Amino acid sequence: MPRVRIVHTTEYTYRRPVKLTEHRLMMRPRDSHDLRLLEATLGIMPPGASTRWAHDAFNNSVCLLDWQHVSTHKLRIVSRLDLQHYPVATELPLDPAAEIYPFRYAGNEYPDLSRLIEPHYPDPDRRVEAWARRFLRREGNTPTWELLIGMTKAIKAEFTYEGREAKGTYGPLQTLAEKRGACRDFAVLMMEAARSLGFAARFVSGYLYDEALVDSVDTMVGGGATHAWCSIYLPGAGWVEFDPTNGLVAGRNLIRVCTAREPYQATPLSGGYIGEPEDFVSMTVNVEVTVGEPRPAIEKRPAVSPASVEQEARVPAAPADAPIAAETEKASSAAARASEFAMEERSFGSLDLTTP
Repeated sequence: MPRVRIVHTTEYTYRRPVKLTEHRLMMRPRDSHDLRLLEATLGIMPPGASTRWAHDAFNNSVCLLDWQHVSTHKLRIVSRLDLQHYPVATELPLDPAAEIYPFRYAGNEYPDLSRLIEPHYPDPDRRVEAWARRFLRREGNTPTWELLIGMTKAIKAEFTYEGREAKGTYGPLQTLAEKRGACRDFAVLMMEAARSLGFAARFVSGYLYDEALVDSVDTMVGGGATHAWCSIYLPGAGWVEFDPTNGLVAGRNLIRVCTAREPYQATPLSGGYIGEPEDFVSMTVNVEVTVGEPRPAIEKRPAVSPASVEQEARVPAAPADAPIAAETEKASSAAARASEFAMEERSFGSLDLTTP
C-alpha cells in the first residue's frame, strides 16, 4: 500500500492582464477501497476566486473557480495530493459465466452499461473490430482475461508513444493506421476495440507512479504529466483498469482521479479568458509524483534582500520533496509583483474535512 504524493502545477501567462472565465478542475480523486485520500490542497494565483463544488454525471468531484472582478497576466494552479494506494490483484476472479468470451451482461446491469458498450467513433469498414478479433483464439474458446491482457500488451508493444500537448484526441482509426499516439489515444483505441466486442468500457484520467523507482529516473511513460487509460466492466470483478500505454492491468501504479464515457468529459483543467488571441503567451504543466513516507522538511535559507523577504512571506513554502526554489520567483522582480503573484491555498478535501 504505497504512500503517494502528487504536485500538479499548471501555469498560463498572458501579454497583458486579462479577465478569467470560470475554470473547471477535475483533480480530486474519490476515496474508495483501493485509494484513501489523506490530504488535498489547492494553490490559486491570483487569489480571490470563489470556489464551488459539484459532482458531475459520472459522480466525479469537480471544483469550479470564478474570478469575477480580477484581471491578471498569470494564472497558476497547484494541486497537492497525499494519499494511500491499495492496488488490487492483477487477475481478479470473474463470475463463471464471464470467464470465457463471449458472455452476456446480466439483464439488470445492461441498461446502465449500454451507452458504454456502444462504439462512439465511426468505423464503416469495422477495422477496429477486425483488429480486436486478432486476440481471439483461432480454435476453441478464448478466456476473457487472455483476450483483454493480450490487447493491452499489444498496444504497448506495437505502437509508438508520442507525448502531445495539443488539445484533442485521435480517433481509433487514426491511431490504428499511424501506430502512434499519446496515452489518451491508446486509451480510446482500446475502449473502442473492447466495445466492438461487446464490452462496456470507459475513459480514466489520473496519475502514474512506480514505487520501484523511488529516487531514480522514471522509466514509465506518462509519469511527468496527467495520464490516461481505460477501465472495462467484468462481471465478478467490476471495473478493471487497463493501461495500454504501459501494459499495466488492474490499476497497479495508477491513481484514478475521474472516469467518463469520453475523454473530453474528463479534462483535468478547462477554462478561458476574455481578451485577444494574441494575449496568450504560454501554458506549462508539471506533475511531480513521489512514493514513500514524507522526507524531512528543508530548512529555509536566510533572506538576502528585502525583495526576497516580501516574496517568501506571500508564496507557500516548497514541498519537502521538491527543490527549495520550486515555488519562488526571481528576487529581482518579487518586490514589484509580489502582491499579484501571491497564491491563495485552500484545502479541498481530506479525511477530517466535510468538503466534497
